Amino acid sequence: MPHLTAPGGAVRAAAGTAGRIGFGVPGWAHPMLAPLEWAALARPGLPLHWAVLDVAGGPGARPDPYCLASAARSHEAGVGILGHLDMRDGARPFGELVSDAHRFLDWYRVDGFYLANCPAGHAHLQETRRRATTLRALCAQQQRGLDGAPGAEPGGRAPLVFAHGTHPHPGYAELADQLVTFAGGWTDYRWSQAAEWTADYPREHFCHLVHGVPRTHLDEALRIARWQGAGTVYFTDRTDRGGRNPWQGLPGYWDEIVSLLGPGVSE
Repeated sequence: MPHLTAPGGAVRAAAGTAGRIGFGVPGWAHPMLAPLEWAALARPGLPLHWAVLDVAGGPGARPDPYCLASAARSHEAGVGILGHLDMRDGARPFGELVSDAHRFLDWYRVDGFYLANCPAGHAHLQETRRRATTLRALCAQQQRGLDGAPGAEPGGRAPLVFAHGTHPHPGYAELADQLVTFAGGWTDYRWSQAAEWTADYPREHFCHLVHGVPRTHLDEALRIARWQGAGTVYFTDRTDRGGRNPWQGLPGYWDEIVSLLGPGVSE
Protein backbone atom coordinates (compact mmCIF):
# COMPACT_ATOMS: atom_id res chain seq x y z
CA MET A 1 0.00 0.00 0.00
CA PRO A 2 1.46 3.41 -0.90
CA HIS A 3 2.01 5.72 2.05
CA LEU A 4 3.82 8.75 3.38
CA THR A 5 7.07 7.65 4.96
CA ALA A 6 8.06 9.59 8.07
CA PRO A 7 11.42 9.33 9.87
CA GLY A 8 11.72 6.05 11.73
CA GLY A 9 9.35 4.30 9.35
CA ALA A 10 6.13 5.68 10.88
CA VAL A 11 3.15 6.10 8.59
CA ARG A 12 1.77 9.62 8.51
CA ALA A 13 -1.56 10.86 7.15
CA ALA A 14 -1.53 13.63 4.58
CA ALA A 15 -2.69 17.11 5.56
CA GLY A 16 -5.73 18.77 4.04
CA THR A 17 -7.83 15.63 3.76
CA ALA A 18 -11.05 17.63 3.67
CA GLY A 19 -10.50 18.75 0.06
CA ARG A 20 -12.22 17.29 -2.97
CA ILE A 21 -10.39 15.40 -5.69
CA GLY A 22 -10.87 16.73 -9.20
CA PHE A 23 -9.38 16.43 -12.68
CA GLY A 24 -6.35 18.06 -14.20
CA VAL A 25 -6.18 17.46 -17.96
CA PRO A 26 -2.47 17.44 -18.94
CA GLY A 27 -3.04 18.21 -22.59
CA TRP A 28 -5.42 16.65 -25.08
CA ALA A 29 -4.60 16.50 -28.76
CA HIS A 30 -5.11 19.50 -31.05
CA PRO A 31 -8.82 20.46 -31.11
CA MET A 32 -9.02 19.67 -34.82
CA LEU A 33 -8.03 16.06 -34.02
CA ALA A 34 -9.84 15.76 -30.69
CA PRO A 35 -13.09 17.76 -30.94
CA LEU A 36 -14.97 15.43 -28.57
CA GLU A 37 -12.30 15.80 -25.91
CA TRP A 38 -12.36 19.59 -25.99
CA ALA A 39 -16.14 19.69 -26.10
CA ALA A 40 -16.19 17.51 -22.97
CA LEU A 41 -14.64 20.35 -20.96
CA ALA A 42 -17.93 22.26 -21.12
CA ARG A 43 -19.87 19.46 -19.44
CA PRO A 44 -21.93 20.97 -16.57
CA GLY A 45 -20.73 19.96 -13.13
CA LEU A 46 -17.46 18.45 -14.37
CA PRO A 47 -15.05 18.26 -11.40
CA LEU A 48 -12.27 19.92 -13.40
CA HIS A 49 -9.48 21.96 -11.81
CA TRP A 50 -7.63 22.88 -15.00
CA ALA A 51 -6.87 21.82 -18.56
CA VAL A 52 -3.65 22.35 -20.49
CA LEU A 53 -3.56 23.93 -23.94
CA ASP A 54 -0.60 22.74 -26.02
CA VAL A 55 -0.87 24.08 -29.57
CA ALA A 56 2.46 22.89 -30.97
CA GLY A 57 4.84 22.18 -28.11
CA GLY A 58 3.78 25.60 -26.83
CA PRO A 59 1.64 28.40 -28.30
CA GLY A 60 2.76 27.88 -31.91
CA ALA A 61 4.05 30.52 -34.31
CA ARG A 62 0.68 32.20 -34.93
CA PRO A 63 -2.84 32.11 -33.48
CA ASP A 64 -4.55 28.82 -34.30
CA PRO A 65 -8.28 29.22 -35.11
CA TYR A 66 -9.23 25.82 -33.69
CA CYS A 67 -7.40 26.48 -30.44
CA LEU A 68 -8.79 30.01 -30.22
CA ALA A 69 -12.34 28.63 -30.48
CA SER A 70 -11.72 25.82 -27.97
CA ALA A 71 -10.08 28.16 -25.46
CA ALA A 72 -12.97 30.61 -25.77
CA ARG A 73 -15.58 27.90 -25.24
CA SER A 74 -13.68 26.57 -22.24
CA HIS A 75 -13.48 30.00 -20.68
CA GLU A 76 -17.20 30.51 -21.21
CA ALA A 77 -17.77 27.26 -19.34
CA GLY A 78 -15.63 28.50 -16.46
CA VAL A 79 -12.72 26.14 -17.15
CA GLY A 80 -9.23 27.25 -16.16
CA ILE A 81 -6.89 26.96 -19.15
CA LEU A 82 -3.13 26.65 -18.61
CA GLY A 83 -0.59 27.30 -21.35
CA HIS A 84 1.96 24.52 -21.88
CA LEU A 85 5.53 25.76 -21.38
CA ASP A 86 8.37 23.25 -21.68
CA MET A 87 11.11 23.92 -19.10
CA ARG A 88 13.40 21.26 -20.60
CA ASP A 89 14.58 20.31 -17.12
CA GLY A 90 15.85 23.84 -16.58
CA ALA A 91 17.69 24.15 -19.92
CA ARG A 92 15.07 26.33 -21.65
CA PRO A 93 16.41 29.86 -22.27
CA PHE A 94 14.62 32.47 -20.18
CA GLY A 95 13.82 34.66 -23.18
CA GLU A 96 12.20 31.79 -25.11
CA LEU A 97 10.01 30.90 -22.15
CA VAL A 98 8.83 34.48 -21.65
CA SER A 99 8.15 34.90 -25.38
CA ASP A 100 5.95 31.79 -25.41
CA ALA A 101 4.17 32.99 -22.28
CA HIS A 102 3.36 36.32 -23.97
CA ARG A 103 1.89 34.50 -26.97
CA PHE A 104 -0.29 32.30 -24.80
CA LEU A 105 -1.60 35.32 -22.91
CA ASP A 106 -2.10 37.57 -25.94
CA TRP A 107 -3.72 34.96 -28.19
CA TYR A 108 -5.50 32.50 -25.91
CA ARG A 109 -5.99 34.48 -22.68
CA VAL A 110 -4.73 31.57 -20.60
CA ASP A 111 -5.32 31.69 -16.87
CA GLY A 112 -1.88 30.42 -15.91
CA PHE A 113 0.83 28.00 -17.00
CA TYR A 114 1.74 24.33 -16.87
CA LEU A 115 5.52 24.02 -16.69
CA ALA A 116 6.27 20.68 -18.34
CA ASN A 117 9.59 18.94 -17.63
CA CYS A 118 10.16 21.22 -14.68
CA PRO A 119 13.51 20.64 -12.94
CA ALA A 120 13.33 19.04 -9.52
CA GLY A 121 16.75 19.53 -7.95
CA HIS A 122 18.04 22.21 -5.59
CA ALA A 123 20.48 23.53 -8.20
CA HIS A 124 17.64 24.93 -10.35
CA LEU A 125 15.54 26.25 -7.50
CA GLN A 126 16.54 29.93 -7.67
CA GLU A 127 16.26 30.15 -11.46
CA THR A 128 12.86 28.49 -11.32
CA ARG A 129 11.83 31.05 -8.70
CA ARG A 130 12.84 33.83 -11.10
CA ARG A 131 10.79 32.31 -13.91
CA ALA A 132 7.75 31.73 -11.72
CA THR A 133 7.86 35.33 -10.49
CA THR A 134 8.05 36.61 -14.07
CA LEU A 135 5.16 34.43 -15.25
CA ARG A 136 2.95 35.58 -12.39
CA ALA A 137 3.77 39.21 -13.20
CA LEU A 138 2.81 38.70 -16.85
CA CYS A 139 -0.52 37.13 -15.84
CA ALA A 140 -1.21 39.97 -13.40
CA GLN A 141 -0.47 42.52 -16.11
CA GLN A 142 -2.97 40.87 -18.43
CA GLN A 143 -5.59 40.65 -15.70
CA ARG A 144 -5.32 44.37 -15.01
CA GLY A 145 -5.93 44.99 -18.70
CA LEU A 146 -8.95 42.67 -18.77
CA ASP A 147 -10.39 44.38 -15.71
CA GLY A 148 -10.16 47.65 -17.60
CA ALA A 149 -8.50 49.38 -14.68
CA PRO A 150 -4.80 50.12 -15.16
CA GLY A 151 -2.98 49.75 -11.88
CA ALA A 152 -5.80 47.79 -10.27
CA GLU A 153 -5.00 44.65 -8.36
CA PRO A 154 -5.56 41.44 -10.35
CA GLY A 155 -8.67 39.43 -9.60
CA GLY A 156 -6.70 36.42 -8.35
CA ARG A 157 -3.37 34.65 -8.25
CA ALA A 158 -2.55 33.08 -11.63
CA PRO A 159 -2.11 29.32 -11.21
CA LEU A 160 1.27 27.76 -11.90
CA VAL A 161 1.53 23.97 -12.09
CA PHE A 162 5.03 22.50 -12.00
CA ALA A 163 5.09 19.16 -13.82
CA HIS A 164 8.09 17.40 -12.27
CA GLY A 165 6.61 13.92 -12.52
CA THR A 166 8.45 13.03 -9.32
CA HIS A 167 8.90 14.50 -5.86
CA PRO A 168 11.12 17.59 -6.18
CA HIS A 169 13.19 19.41 -3.61
CA PRO A 170 10.72 20.74 -0.99
CA GLY A 171 11.61 24.32 -1.91
CA TYR A 172 9.59 24.06 -5.11
CA ALA A 173 6.40 23.72 -3.08
CA GLU A 174 6.66 27.42 -2.16
CA LEU A 175 6.93 28.52 -5.80
CA ALA A 176 3.98 26.74 -7.41
CA ASP A 177 0.28 26.43 -6.78
CA GLN A 178 0.48 22.74 -7.56
CA LEU A 179 3.20 20.15 -8.11
CA VAL A 180 2.80 17.08 -10.32
CA THR A 181 4.63 14.60 -8.10
CA PHE A 182 3.71 11.50 -10.09
CA ALA A 183 3.40 11.09 -13.85
CA GLY A 184 3.70 7.57 -15.16
CA GLY A 185 2.21 4.11 -15.48
CA TRP A 186 -0.19 2.23 -13.26
CA THR A 187 2.29 -0.51 -12.34
CA ASP A 188 4.64 2.05 -10.79
CA TYR A 189 1.83 4.04 -9.21
CA ARG A 190 0.45 1.05 -7.31
CA TRP A 191 3.68 0.78 -5.31
CA SER A 192 4.65 4.43 -5.19
CA GLN A 193 5.26 6.44 -2.03
CA ALA A 194 4.80 10.11 -1.27
CA ALA A 195 7.69 12.06 0.24
CA GLU A 196 7.32 12.73 3.94
CA TRP A 197 7.47 16.52 3.55
CA THR A 198 4.28 16.55 1.44
CA ALA A 199 2.25 15.88 4.59
CA ASP A 200 2.83 19.50 5.60
CA TYR A 201 0.74 20.76 2.66
CA PRO A 202 -2.95 20.46 1.77
CA ARG A 203 -3.94 17.96 -0.93
CA GLU A 204 -4.74 20.83 -3.30
CA HIS A 205 -0.97 21.28 -3.67
CA PHE A 206 -0.38 17.95 -5.45
CA CYS A 207 -1.39 16.27 -8.69
CA HIS A 208 -0.97 12.68 -9.94
CA LEU A 209 -1.17 11.72 -13.63
CA VAL A 210 -1.44 7.98 -14.23
CA HIS A 211 -1.80 6.10 -17.51
CA GLY A 212 -2.60 2.45 -18.13
CA VAL A 213 -5.11 2.27 -15.26
CA PRO A 214 -7.54 -0.61 -15.91
CA ARG A 215 -11.23 0.12 -15.42
CA THR A 216 -11.36 -2.53 -12.69
CA HIS A 217 -8.72 -0.63 -10.68
CA LEU A 218 -10.23 2.86 -10.72
CA ASP A 219 -11.36 2.63 -7.10
CA GLU A 220 -7.89 1.47 -6.05
CA ALA A 221 -6.25 4.34 -7.96
CA LEU A 222 -8.49 6.85 -6.20
CA ARG A 223 -7.67 5.31 -2.82
CA ILE A 224 -3.96 5.71 -3.54
CA ALA A 225 -4.43 9.35 -4.54
CA ARG A 226 -6.38 10.05 -1.35
CA TRP A 227 -3.88 8.21 0.83
CA GLN A 228 -0.95 10.09 -0.68
CA GLY A 229 -2.68 13.44 -0.38
CA ALA A 230 -3.27 14.36 -4.06
CA GLY A 231 -6.08 16.79 -4.76
CA THR A 232 -5.94 16.65 -8.56
CA VAL A 233 -5.69 13.51 -10.71
CA TYR A 234 -5.93 12.28 -14.25
CA PHE A 235 -6.38 8.53 -14.77
CA THR A 236 -6.60 6.93 -18.19
CA ASP A 237 -6.60 3.43 -19.63
CA ARG A 238 -4.52 4.67 -22.55
CA THR A 239 -0.85 3.66 -22.47
CA ASP A 240 2.49 4.93 -23.73
CA ARG A 241 3.25 1.73 -25.64
CA GLY A 242 4.85 2.35 -29.01
CA GLY A 243 5.84 5.86 -27.97
CA ARG A 244 2.24 7.08 -27.91
CA ASN A 245 1.13 10.03 -25.81
CA PRO A 246 -1.38 8.54 -23.34
CA TRP A 247 -2.84 11.91 -22.39
CA GLN A 248 -4.09 13.00 -25.80
CA GLY A 249 -7.56 11.43 -25.71
CA LEU A 250 -10.41 10.60 -23.40
CA PRO A 251 -10.06 7.42 -21.35
CA GLY A 252 -12.47 4.67 -22.30
CA TYR A 253 -14.17 5.01 -18.90
CA TRP A 254 -14.54 8.81 -18.95
CA ASP A 255 -18.21 8.85 -17.95
CA GLU A 256 -17.57 6.38 -15.15
CA ILE A 257 -14.71 8.32 -13.61
CA VAL A 258 -16.61 11.61 -13.95
CA SER A 259 -19.40 9.96 -11.97
CA LEU A 260 -16.93 8.73 -9.33
CA LEU A 261 -15.46 12.20 -8.90
CA GLY A 262 -18.77 14.06 -9.22
CA PRO A 263 -19.09 17.48 -7.55
CA GLY A 264 -20.62 15.88 -4.47
CA VAL A 265 -17.68 13.55 -3.83
CA SER A 266 -15.51 14.68 -0.93
CA GLU A 267 -12.96 12.98 1.24
